[in-house]
Amino acid sequence: MNICLLNDSFPPVIDGVANVVMNYGRILSGDPGTHVLVGTPAYPGTNYDGYSYQVVAYPSFDTTEIVSGYLTGNPLAVREIDKMAAFGPDIIHTHCPASSTIMARILQNETGAPVIFTYHTKFDVDITRAVGEGFLKRETLKAMVSNISACDEVWVVSGGAGENLRSLGYEGDYRVMNNGVDFPKGRAAEELVREVTKGYDLPEDVPVFLFVGRIIRYKGLPLILDALTKLSEEGIDYRMVFVGGGPDEEMLKEMAQKAGIGDRVIFTGPERDRERLRAWNTRADLFLFPSTYDTNGIVVREAAACGLGSVLVKGSCAAEGITDGRNGFLIEETAESMAALLKEVSGQRDKMKDVGQHAMDEIYISWDDSVAAAYERYSEIRDLVAEGKIVRRKPHGSDILLKSASTLAMETMHLFDIPRNIYGGMRENLEEDFDEFKEELRDNLEEMRDRLPDSVKEFSDNAKAFGDKTKEEIRKRIEQL
Repeated sequence: MNICLLNDSFPPVIDGVANVVMNYGRILSGDPGTHVLVGTPAYPGTNYDGYSYQVVAYPSFDTTEIVSGYLTGNPLAVREIDKMAAFGPDIIHTHCPASSTIMARILQNETGAPVIFTYHTKFDVDITRAVGEGFLKRETLKAMVSNISACDEVWVVSGGAGENLRSLGYEGDYRVMNNGVDFPKGRAAEELVREVTKGYDLPEDVPVFLFVGRIIRYKGLPLILDALTKLSEEGIDYRMVFVGGGPDEEMLKEMAQKAGIGDRVIFTGPERDRERLRAWNTRADLFLFPSTYDTNGIVVREAAACGLGSVLVKGSCAAEGITDGRNGFLIEETAESMAALLKEVSGQRDKMKDVGQHAMDEIYISWDDSVAAAYERYSEIRDLVAEGKIVRRKPHGSDILLKSASTLAMETMHLFDIPRNIYGGMRENLEEDFDEFKEELRDNLEEMRDRLPDSVKEFSDNAKAFGDKTKEEIRKRIEQL
């Protein structure tokens, strides 16, 4: 089977979804009969060689000021789409509803392969952070939900993730497919733990609390600091370790200093070495993860792999499968609730250890098992397509735009690629062909305009203007040739 994985993040950016794609690629490409291609926006200066699968990096735009640390890919990167199409995918699996899914739909138009989308993240939170509330957020959400709805099958990483997707306007079916953990089950060696944690003030008789992930406030990190401040006010000693980097790191450091707990709170910075992360999970007594943003919380299962229990918010996606006091601890989404729980268990390190062991035994899932389930479903979908049993969705208005944009990009590339020495007397024919194509594009845009709400009609006008401008640019190029 040939499997094309698409995502908007990939090394050098490391986040939860990039980790998912890397593990899919690593495990799937280990099967001699399976070939994997990963498509992702290019980061300047990054070498994409050395993976056990092919990586196609396509041109990107610098959007780091809007979405901290991330570039945005150009989904109309024709040469790269051609390369992916030549790969001959049997399955296209996209993991982000933005550029990756637009590219997946164009690639489907070129190859006919079915598209699977996995909903990993509450992207409405990220959109709000980037553009605020109002019209732009509403229209962006509509576009992304339309993108997701255009896929042949939708996967979610938890039941709560599926309900969140529905709350954004998605009306189709979805299938829960759990993500796995690339940590082996078991604690890290004591020698490694001592090496990784040396130099930090971590007394043996003081409980150590841990957070691993992006240092960003919407993961509930201010709540942690507020709870720890209350703990300090009651004279309870502890150490809190934040492993990771992110846009709110300096703000949280300042918050800890102002609260008078800076000497008990440690920020290590990002840690990409998986064995060193295992060491931190092994050293800690509890993992604090009061996030209601995350749809799955892979870090919770990474902690469980090392025998570390987590403190989670009741009803959150990360709390699915957790029984309070057995394989984790559940709190209300308040600093008071977390402080009360931490005060109760701080003197019960055996209790924390017991909960961690149950977490290891009951909620751990390996990436091998997770990807095996995905591969089995890939095979079923491939067979259903071959048998003509997958019911194609009703076409969306956006399909017309994507098909037209894709065709325009393809035609433009092929025109620009004509060698000078064979151009000869083709000029008149080329101009006639492009005029015919431009009229077809106009017709398609008019049809799409009638289907779309008034708020988007202006977009089709802009697209027609783009067609006129492109025609003029191509005429200039013809003159040069």
